[in-house]
Parts: sequence; structure tokens; C-alpha cells
Amino acid sequence: MSTLLLNLDFGEPPPKKTSEGNSKHQRFVKKRRLLERKGILNKKQQPSSKVPKLHIDPPKTEETLKVDDTRSTLPPPKRRKTAASSSGAEPALEKKAGVPWLTPAPAQKGSSLAAPVDLLGEFQSALPKVKSHLACSQKKQPQKNPRKNGSQNSMHTAPESVFGGSQEKPRKMVAVDCEMVGTGPKGHVSSLARCSIVNYDGDVLYDEYILPPCRIVDYRTRWSGIRKQHMVNATPFKIAQSQILKILAGKIVVGHAIHNDFKALQYFHPKALTRDTSHIPLLNQKAGCPDNITVSLKRLTQKLLNRDIQVGKSGHSSVEDAQATMELYKLVEVEWEQHLAQNPPKD
Repeated sequence: MSTLLLNLDFGEPPPKKTSEGNSKHQRFVKKRRLLERKGILNKKQQPSSKVPKLHIDPPKTEETLKVDDTRSTLPPPKRRKTAASSSGAEPALEKKAGVPWLTPAPAQKGSSLAAPVDLLGEFQSALPKVKSHLACSQKKQPQKNPRKNGSQNSMHTAPESVFGGSQEKPRKMVAVDCEMVGTGPKGHVSSLARCSIVNYDGDVLYDEYILPPCRIVDYRTRWSGIRKQHMVNATPFKIAQSQILKILAGKIVVGHAIHNDFKALQYFHPKALTRDTSHIPLLNQKAGCPDNITVSLKRLTQKLLNRDIQVGKSGHSSVEDAQATMELYKLVEVEWEQHLAQNPPKD
């Protein structure tokens, strides 16, 4: 048998690939750390966010890496398409430009962190100021006719003859007449004992006997028509005064020598709302009397109304006198109110 010869080499073993792999790995780690320091790998690994990107210098394309003793050129980093390069993004940018409060403020170059953007505050500040629904609804409501309201209010405070000479009846015009008795020393003080109020048509609104606060010395029956029996169930003066003043308040009051009635009532009525038939020159002219004298109610009624009042020994009737006063006023109402409109009385 032939002998087998084995060519065995018992020299040093060949170097292991692990050592070569370790050296490659070490070179790779060094280059990786270099890239991390320059920010290339960090930029790729960072997750995408809506915050504007910070200004970072792009890596130079000339930098190379040595891997397995070969030089390889790194490709430039991918950049997102800008508004200038992509034509499809132009409409969207134009829309955003039209709404400035939705566009975040650009980050400053010198700062390393993006400034916080208060989108909610900018959105609220950019909203247009809208007026409240209540104010808009009030503007839309049609306004009432001022002429109609003005005529109604004027009819409550003055006769229609003042506003255009209409013959329509005023709603707030009354005539008043009072009867007095004597109180105080020797009965020289005139105190209220009866008061009558009638409306524009002569209907009686108030007619009461009134008990004076002082003892009655003289009943003056010949003129007043007051007797002792009338004072038995008479209304006390304070109560009657409050009732009468409620009726007269805000109304045009007609009377003859009415200042005496107001004095007995312890009351002052505005002159602008007072019509005294004893101081209306037109009545004197119609009765054929001088303008500068005071004509009695009895005489004016007899000449202008062809009626006799205050006759007999039973005394005057305050209701009859108030009705006669209102009728005399109606005779010259239109002319007298026009005169007062041009020459308003002063209080």
C-alpha cells in the first residue's frame, strides 16, 4: 500500500475576520458620531412635526466616508418642495396668505427653539366685531308714527284748538266753582264749604259739602247757599282737598275769578293750565263791556248765554256756576287758545 502523505501546515492560523470586522465597525462608529455631531443623522431620525423647522446648514456634498478602504460620496439630504418649486402648492399658500391669523409667525434665525404660537388668541383677535342680536332686532323694529303719538299726548294736556284749531273735545279739561263760609274773627276768613267740578260737557265729576277745619261763624247763605244741616255729614277739609287735587292734577282748569277758589283750596295751579273767564278780553268784547274791567259771571251768562243764574234767596249753586263758566269758555276757545299759544303765560 502506498503511504498517504498529508500536507498539513501547522503554522500560524490566518487572521480572523472578526478582527477585520471590528476595525470596520470602529471606523463606521467614528463616522456615525461625526455625522451625529454635524446633525445629519439627528435630522433624519427626528419625527416630523408642525413646528417650523429650524435653520440648519445642509451638509456638504463633498464630505465622504471611508468604508472598506473605499471613498463614497454622501448624497445631499432630501429637501421638501417649496412653494416656488411646486406649482400645486401655490393656491394653498395664497389662501393662507389671505387669512393672516392662521399663519404662524416665522422663527427667528438666531434662536435655537421655535417661539410658541398662540393661534387661539390670534384667531379671536382677528374675528370681526359682530353687534349683539338684541341691538340688531331693536333697529329692525319699525318706529311708531311720532305724529300720532304727539297728537294723543297733546289731547290729554290741552284742547285740540291749540294744535290746529280742531273742534274735537279735549279729554282733560274741567271747570271748578267753590262756595265759601265765614270763619275766624267776625267771619271775615273765607273757608271752603262746597266744591263742584264738571267736565268739558258739563257733567258733574265732583260735588261735595266740606267741613272747614275752623268753627263756622257766618254761613253766608244768601250767596253760598250753605246751611247748618249741610255740615252734619260734610267731608272733612283734608280728605276733600286730597280728592279734589287728584282730579285737578294735570288738567286745564276753567273758572271765574278762579284765584279765590284756589285760595280756599289752599292750592296753586300752573298758570299755563289755568283759564280764568274773568280775564278773557274776548268775552268782554262779545258782551259789549270794556276789556280792562272784571265782569261778573252772572252778567256774562245773561248777555252771552241768555240765561239767568244766581237768582233767588236760596243762594248760588256751585254746579250751575261751573257749567256756565265752561260754556262761556267754549264761546272763545279757539281764538283764546291761539292767543295763548303766541303769548304763553308766565308763572
